[in-house]
Amino acid sequence: MEDYNKIIESLGVRFIKSKNIKILQSLTVENFYDVGNTIYLLHKGEISFGDEKQKVNEGDLLFIPGGRLTSVTYGKFNPMKLTNEDLLNNRDKFFSSLTDKSIIGQDEDSFSYITFEAKVFDSVNFFASLDIPAFIISNQPKLAEYIIETIKEDLSNNPGKERVIKLNTERVVVEIIRYILEKRLFVEQLATNSTYFKDPRLIDIFAFIKKHLGGDLSNKVLANVANVSEDYVGQYFKMLTGINPQDYIEYQRMEMAVNLLRTSKKSIREIGREVGYKDTAYFCRRFKMMFGIPAGKMRRRESLMNI
Repeated sequence: MEDYNKIIESLGVRFIKSKNIKILQSLTVENFYDVGNTIYLLHKGEISFGDEKQKVNEGDLLFIPGGRLTSVTYGKFNPMKLTNEDLLNNRDKFFSSLTDKSIIGQDEDSFSYITFEAKVFDSVNFFASLDIPAFIISNQPKLAEYIIETIKEDLSNNPGKERVIKLNTERVVVEIIRYILEKRLFVEQLATNSTYFKDPRLIDIFAFIKKHLGGDLSNKVLANVANVSEDYVGQYFKMLTGINPQDYIEYQRMEMAVNLLRTSKKSIREIGREVGYKDTAYFCRRFKMMFGIPAGKMRRRESLMNI
């Protein structure tokens, strides 16, 4: 348990966004994907997920780790099947944002959600690195309360709201980890995939990649960081993390690109160069391959989600 205390202490948590949503029409998003972690609190109606359409009960929560592609159905009756891109173009037909704090949970077919980042040593996405699937969190009123309070703060103009949101988001992360450990969920994945957080050379590689995403991150460069041979560094990285370093680097670059699309007005070309792609066309192809929608539409999606 002490190891997990150290991991929790090392986590950098960042709130991304939150909403209260009323479902206007049933739909299935066949390829739901976000680089951030998303937790849903179902107030009324129905949400199901995965190939087996596992149902979330009212009052329970659904957690989808960042980077995890899954199918999500909102509502009960004859859901329309959409891709992420389809939903982007037709969002107002299916969802309505609830901005009145007094009606949270009172509307039929409604849910709340928070999206957040949780990184070990401010370098690697914790939940994504564990390779765990989306799962239901049941009978956790404290966690539900943190989510509701966070959204209330996000909708308010209270002094100190950013501080309260940050504290509540950190509490959400801790409660999710506690739930996983208390229920002994994903025991094998935790045992296998949490070990590399203790390897100092690997942590050095993570930190170097984060600091130099726009630069040369060849295996030769990484080998110098870890003080191992160029031939061995790829094997070493994959042995500890389960993925090769260049795949990890691309994921980190695309994650930063999404963050820049969300938070800046930089052009697609500028963003591509900033995250290490000199060829804008290649960057756009890789972005669409990873997320299923073009970079420009990802930016439009984020603006719509904030309406």
